[in-house]
Amino acid sequence: MAQAPLKVACIGMGWWSDVLADAMKRSNRFELAACYTRSKEKRKAFATKYGCKAATSYEEILNDRSIDAVINTTPNNVHLETTRGAAQAGKHVFLDKPIANTVADGHAITEACRKAGVVLALGYQRRKESHFRWVRKQIDDGVFGKLVNAEANISRDRLGKIDLSSWRYTADGMPGGVMLQIGIHYTDVLESLMGPIKAVYGRLAQLVLPGNNPDVASLVLEHENGALSTLNASYASASEYYCMNIYGKEASAYYDLHHGLRFLKRGADRSTPVPCEKNDTIREELEEFADAVRGKGKPEMGGEASTRSLAVLRAGIKSAREGRRVEVAEILAGNDS
Repeated sequence: MAQAPLKVACIGMGWWSDVLADAMKRSNRFELAACYTRSKEKRKAFATKYGCKAATSYEEILNDRSIDAVINTTPNNVHLETTRGAAQAGKHVFLDKPIANTVADGHAITEACRKAGVVLALGYQRRKESHFRWVRKQIDDGVFGKLVNAEANISRDRLGKIDLSSWRYTADGMPGGVMLQIGIHYTDVLESLMGPIKAVYGRLAQLVLPGNNPDVASLVLEHENGALSTLNASYASASEYYCMNIYGKEASAYYDLHHGLRFLKRGADRSTPVPCEKNDTIREELEEFADAVRGKGKPEMGGEASTRSLAVLRAGIKSAREGRRVEVAEILAGNDS
């Protein structure tokens, strides 16, 4: 017998809340029951668009025993407060990345959900893209041999599009700027493919956009297996662009936004295209969350993994500020100031 849809409430009404709500509508696994944000106009518009109830307070959602889970897209600096409240009310939480702005908050969020016995899942949809899944399988099957190096770029054009009143573009709301906001997607993919990151050397710059936050970032990443990776992230480029190249002793893979995935084995004189059908990554991660709530498996990115992911970026921020190599373990141990 099919299980009833997971009854959820969305909190924090911004553009990403609509992306997640649209993905839930593409699935038959969810019932979007309610929403809340401090702006009466925003919650009314969201409720009208998605056919749910506009709650008058977050407490109203927490006190509604019929709601199973909260889809949380609030600003980073209130992730602890809002997620802890949901956990204490017995509600599972799907939280957009990063888990928080500080590792201390990440640990606290993880512990609050563990103590309450609720599922915590984080939104890291990039690692689920079909081309990266294909590369992951080849790595697991030994096709690449020893992994030695990777290079990645994740860039968007924000010139003329930036809203300086949004927490997403301020140093307080998004410390590290572009590095934390979008760079974290590809540090995550690099970890998922190349293995855990041990240390980071980072540089930040503000070159084009107004405000007080970096719009360009570069990282050199040392993986625990000895491999080195580089990541460039930018909000100052002329267009949107993503690429990632993975190099092993026996094979290499090359992905970019415009040309897809290509593969080359040792001894070949040219790379060959790898057809990868585009998959619905956001729906997949939400359905993975629903499965975990129903006791079927665990989220790929839970609290501990996501706190470690944040620590990589915090190491990059500290490295850029202090001009030195910073180990991720140093950040996880509490030296994150």
